Amino acid sequence: MKFGLRYCNVGRFVDPANAVELLQAAEEAGFESAWTVEHTVVPLGYASRYPYSPTGRMGPRDDMPIPDPLIWMAYMAAATSRIRLATGILILPQHNPVITAKQVASLDSMSGGRAILGIGVGWLKEEFDTIGAPFAERGARTDEYIAVMRALWSMEKPSFHGEFFEFENAYCLPQPPAGRVPIVVGGHSKAAARRAGRLGDGFFPARETRADLIAVARETAEAHGRDPDEVEITASVPADLGELDQLADLGVARVLIPVSPFPGMGATVGTPEEALAWKSRIERHADA
Repeated sequence: MKFGLRYCNVGRFVDPANAVELLQAAEEAGFESAWTVEHTVVPLGYASRYPYSPTGRMGPRDDMPIPDPLIWMAYMAAATSRIRLATGILILPQHNPVITAKQVASLDSMSGGRAILGIGVGWLKEEFDTIGAPFAERGARTDEYIAVMRALWSMEKPSFHGEFFEFENAYCLPQPPAGRVPIVVGGHSKAAARRAGRLGDGFFPARETRADLIAVARETAEAHGRDPDEVEITASVPADLGELDQLADLGVARVLIPVSPFPGMGATVGTPEEALAWKSRIERHADA
């Protein structure tokens, strides 16, 4: 089982000095990955309901700084050498997939193949409206955008013909060293689980690890002629580390520990010293 940190580009880690200190300590402690979040804008007083909180609000304030995750990850790549850098998640239908493919491939190439692209469809309609992205089409666009990026990352002469994008022999270099960047589908719905089963290299069911959603992802993968075991499962850390063995029984391959104090998050990592302390806690449960 691998361990990572999440919410790495918010809170006190908006400050680059704090972020570098944390990720270097996490790398020393043996954490496998650091995961970021994204909101380009958060319109004041939004009416959309945040799906991961009983209050329907994302946080205590709408004006919380959230640096662009890819820019933050590029900065951190230069300050580290081993830890993987992931979006958890990038709101894919808000982005041009050709430009995103270029950005992610550049980051992956320059970091030595350390990028992971976690994606989701988004929930904040007011943000889509501000950006000018169609909210109603976000599911269909996400599916196609994944295909667009993979074509640009892997084909010798990338060509694509879809509903929203079309190109012929469009070089997009550099390509990722491995010919692809792992795409982890995030979300806490059956639709997200099915998308992970159809298209994802992994599935991250957000705040709560649900066996039923993991089963949906695997069943969908099998129905589409894929090996279900190739869909890597990422989960949130349980409140009791003794439950890690239960996650292992569900096939969870990676557990993420939050680094910023959000409501309901429980224990978090807030300093490099706490990152090292988590290493000791995890080692005590190595059998799991």
